Amino acid sequence: MKKLMFVFALLLSILIVLSACGKDEKAKEDKKEDNKTTEKADDQDLLAKVKDDGKLLIGTEGTYAPFTFHDESGNLTGFDVEISTEVAKRLGVEPEFKETQWDALFAGLDAKRFDMIANQVGIRPDRQEKYDFSDPYITSAAVLIAHKDNNEVKAFEDIKGLNAAQSLTSNYGDMAKKFGASLVSVEGFTQAVELLASKRVDVTINDRISYLDYTKQRPDAPIKVVDTSEEASASGLMFRKKSDTLVEAVNKALTEMIDDGTYKKISEKWFGEDVLK
Repeated sequence: MKKLMFVFALLLSILIVLSACGKDEKAKEDKKEDNKTTEKADDQDLLAKVKDDGKLLIGTEGTYAPFTFHDESGNLTGFDVEISTEVAKRLGVEPEFKETQWDALFAGLDAKRFDMIANQVGIRPDRQEKYDFSDPYITSAAVLIAHKDNNEVKAFEDIKGLNAAQSLTSNYGDMAKKFGASLVSVEGFTQAVELLASKRVDVTINDRISYLDYTKQRPDAPIKVVDTSEEASASGLMFRKKSDTLVEAVNKALTEMIDDGTYKKISEKWFGEDVLK
């Protein structure tokens, strides 16, 4: 009799344990499904989240004049800043800029520290595989810049083996590597020109518009353009994949800005011409 009661108690204990394990597994599965649902909602309805929060989080360098930089009063300004501020206004929210170095911008977007990047990000196939882009909002050609005293470098092909000041993950950094230059890491165009002016590097490849703006502000800068790329590159506002609703709304805002002349007004303020063409 005692033996029978022992067996019964053992079976009951096993059943209780199995039941508890089953509940734990179900709870884990339910939690996974909840997480998937939440992630899906975040991805597909980012615009709704932005509007609920009342702000658009924008990643930018703040060191790349004339696109994103600080003026003499310390205020963040620039072409990209004004474009994205106007976009936020048309979405009915406030822009909130999150400044970080170029090399950390993509990681910040991945980590959802911001909703989009406004920093002259070139639209290219390898980036489009991982990220979404708005319609292009500026086009420009790359230029090779050297010190005024340098008469040996006359074309992109001449920079093989030379030191080029570049942001390591930028289009222009890739271009410099393609022509065989050794890259010297910099945070932005201003730092690149400073190294070039002091002859600590040989060249830098950058945006023609940046060069024109810099020399407009500093006409005595000892630098010159020695070659210009035949191909113009397009830049767009960049987003995480599956940010469809937000990308669509941003594109609508950009189209409206172009149609009503707001874009041209901002463009002429910074560059004296329409830089979308």
